Amino acid sequence: MTAQKTAVLLLAHGSPDSPEQVPEFMKSITGGRPVPDAVIEEVRHRYALIGRSPLTELTKKQAEALQRTLPVPVYLGMRNWKPFIADVVKEMMASGVDQVLAICLAPQNSSTSTGLYRKALMAEMKPDIQVQFIESWHDHPQLTQAFAEKLQPAWHRASEVLGRPAPVIFTAHSVPTRTIQAGDPYEQQAKETARLVAEKIPGLTPELKQFAFQSQGMSGGPWLGPTVESAILDFKKQGHKGVVVAPIGFVCDHVEILYDIDIAFRQFATDEGMKLWRPESLNDSPTFISALATLASSGLGVAAVGAISPAQ
Repeated sequence: MTAQKTAVLLLAHGSPDSPEQVPEFMKSITGGRPVPDAVIEEVRHRYALIGRSPLTELTKKQAEALQRTLPVPVYLGMRNWKPFIADVVKEMMASGVDQVLAICLAPQNSSTSTGLYRKALMAEMKPDIQVQFIESWHDHPQLTQAFAEKLQPAWHRASEVLGRPAPVIFTAHSVPTRTIQAGDPYEQQAKETARLVAEKIPGLTPELKQFAFQSQGMSGGPWLGPTVESAILDFKKQGHKGVVVAPIGFVCDHVEILYDIDIAFRQFATDEGMKLWRPESLNDSPTFISALATLASSGLGVAAVGAISPAQ
């Protein structure tokens, strides 16, 4: 009997390498449905302001760092950009892989993210391939510790500048309200991640915390709130002169952080006479890579090997 060949597959959103690729990228997101020119131009404008999105490069570094900890191959597939999930699955099967542990790099489970990654993956899999799909890992102790390690120094810096404990707005990407109404666990899981992270920051009391949803879509219909802008205004009314925006739904730098937070929200805060700070993103945080290694090792029943350190 032939031994099974096992692999770990990381799944991520994907991002274009340049503003010129935005139209093709948007068609991938919509499944080929037409995208209004105004939407394409707005997205292209945002990518132009940040130069390029480092999402693909950073996610590859995360996969490489994880590979150094595991005795099985690690692959990376993107839903909306290269390397596409379909192409990576073909590569895996050509290499003889017949058992896959899939980890979506969106820790909170939503039909609009995790569900779509799973659908894209299973559409390419042959029936004889065994797939174990991790639905969510929003409360993983090493994940929340990794976020806390990034938040704590930013919070202390902000508090020192303000001369008082700084308020924190935890954020995650918004989803259409109808998604939550249909029973999606995303909102509850995102808030749970934030709660667990906040508990690791001594002095971050309940009155200093709010949760907001960012990056509401441009399509019609209501999206989950409250918005970051409304949370900033709430803290301003309470007499605060600055806020820390801590995204806990993203695991590396990309346009929703580099534009939405660093440019749009910071400008909004400035216009309101407020300062804004943001923790560093997880990127290749050793603690974050440890979280992935633990997930993979537990799912596969193998021991992690090698030291976990930032990607070289």
